[in-house]
Amino acid sequence: SQYRPGCIVYRCLNTKQQTESQQSSADFRFYIENHTRNPDDLSRKQVRIYQLYSRTTGKHVQILGKKINANGDDGGKYALLVVETETFGSHIRIKGKESEHYICMNEKGKIVGRPDGRKQECVFVEEFLENNYTALVSAKYKGWYLGFNRKGRPKKGSRTTQRQQEVHFMKRQPKGRLDPLEEFRFTTVTKRTRRARRLKPKRN
Repeated sequence: SQYRPGCIVYRCLNTKQQTESQQSSADFRFYIENHTRNPDDLSRKQVRIYQLYSRTTGKHVQILGKKINANGDDGGKYALLVVETETFGSHIRIKGKESEHYICMNEKGKIVGRPDGRKQECVFVEEFLENNYTALVSAKYKGWYLGFNRKGRPKKGSRTTQRQQEVHFMKRQPKGRLDPLEEFRFTTVTKRTRRARRLKPKRN
């Protein structure tokens, strides 16, 4: 093998390894940043179904189509949300299970429902707050949050801040459903088990 005159072999190897490591790290960071800005359809995504409870209205966010409000009842069909999470980070897209429209924010900060959620305007970033609530900030318009007033009407993103109660939400399972992780914490009691308990002899 060839090597530079006056170069000690192990020093050359260390320099080469450091260069390759730095290049690999830079390429990985570039991939993550590029993927976050322009996510592709081939990447693995997590899909969950839950409700968004509004701290302001005491109701749930519902997507009726183009119109969106926070007046949905617990378990209402328009309050069931399909949340698509990207592989990297906490970037999500929120779609109504019934209406099949996505929550999006346009350049004026207005909240609208759209059938196509691939644009950056339909991507939000989850921010987990100290009070156990979650805030959703636009991935495209920094500092603009998804929010609703006391009547359940959407607020313009330009008039929102993270501290406002209007932008605080809580993830909740639909009425009558259990989180898959919670199902293992409860024992189902059937008629058969009740009968077995009655027939079990008492200890003296």
